[in-house]
Amino acid sequence: MTAGDPTLLSAKQLADDLDRGRRSCADVTSAFLDKIRVSNGKLNAFVDVFDQEAMAAAEASDKARRAGYALGPFHGMPIALKDLIDIEGKVSTGGSAAWRQRIAKHSATLVRQLQAQGFIILGKTHTVEFAMGGWGTNRHLGTPWNPWDAQVARTPGGSSSGSGVAVAAGLVPWAVGTDTGGSVRLPASWCGLTGLKTTFGRVSCHGIIPLSQSLDTPGPMARSVEDVALLYGAMQGYDPLDPHSRTFPPADICAQMERGVRGLRIGLMPAEERGIASAEVLAAYDASVELMKKLGAEIIPLPMPLGYEALGQIAGDFMAIEGYANVAEMIDDDKLTLDGDVRPRLAAGRGRTAREYLALVARRDVLARQAAVLFADVDALVTPTTTTAALALDEADQTKGPGNFTRFVNVLGLCALALPNGASAAGLPLSLQIICKNGDEAMALRIGRALQKATDWHERRPALGWPVRA
Repeated sequence: MTAGDPTLLSAKQLADDLDRGRRSCADVTSAFLDKIRVSNGKLNAFVDVFDQEAMAAAEASDKARRAGYALGPFHGMPIALKDLIDIEGKVSTGGSAAWRQRIAKHSATLVRQLQAQGFIILGKTHTVEFAMGGWGTNRHLGTPWNPWDAQVARTPGGSSSGSGVAVAAGLVPWAVGTDTGGSVRLPASWCGLTGLKTTFGRVSCHGIIPLSQSLDTPGPMARSVEDVALLYGAMQGYDPLDPHSRTFPPADICAQMERGVRGLRIGLMPAEERGIASAEVLAAYDASVELMKKLGAEIIPLPMPLGYEALGQIAGDFMAIEGYANVAEMIDDDKLTLDGDVRPRLAAGRGRTAREYLALVARRDVLARQAAVLFADVDALVTPTTTTAALALDEADQTKGPGNFTRFVNVLGLCALALPNGASAAGLPLSLQIICKNGDEAMALRIGRALQKATDWHERRPALGWPVRA
């Protein structure tokens, strides 16, 4: 058996160790559960931890591996799931205190898919109420603590806030979030992680509490592109229970990742979109662009059919209309204690007509077709992921969202990868977004892998030391 703290290793290293018998599943799972017990009081990443079930599953995984019955390379690997994803017999709050007693009757397809490969679910991670918010805050169930600042409570990014904090703080090697307008990429940016916004329909949403059925996409979050790619491969696949699920041609993701960026055509965001980003963010962005040039990529300007803000507003309209339809009875019940920041965002969908909605759908479809034409001439578009490093919580304007660079990706049906590309003067992570055409996650991962092989931003650890006591 290999000595050393398994919680400090990458997911790939852990999976390799388990596969080669260098570590036991029980020891690995126990190490992560110990760290959660010590640290979660401060970090508030997990809303529920499945201690006994996880250890029982780990011991069973060890027996299966010893007997030669491993379910695959990830048999016995710990993972965490955002608290929108139903697990039969477990509470799914969807980030709402009003749903503290909401027990799932069936497991999501994604849960069954991961369990069939031997993944061990350590617990459920916090989310913004009903997933409707990008800052990562939750008034009633608590806001996860961004581990990059031990003294100042900062925006963890949302809505997959708990998943981001859990991975960044080493409480779990990787986690699953969902992304409707940036909810995987925003916490990845502010927590110093790599996160993949998958193509709509690539990963099943069956059994996942919806925000916007037109935009919701589950996605992996981990420290590196390599880890994200492995988890993404385990998550994807057609599901007949999801009406939006689609069959994509099989692709050898990992083989393509090592091909580098030489000869690729990379789109540059228009100059008029730069003004909303901080000087630190722009400096890191420009450095990433120069690195891609050095590695052999061709950089060309790439406009979108509309400005990023206008496209983002369309995403906001979808979220308000579809989100309100999903939880209208709760939003309209003044007796229910709901997050005062979230309720008005969803109440904005009240009174919107079917005619308005159908016009919105038609407009979105036209814009997506126009974007597809533009992306036919490039392999990717790169932008910052967020306009600033993580803000102090009291600086977050709850009347606005931080998805300036992320929302338009969902509207246009694209996929995108967020990855660390620098640090602010205060040592907080900065992030690059690599946007690719519908269904081309492999290209986003390929470009991200080339950048991470040439830099070490993804290897930095948060300032908040381990272990942490509340």
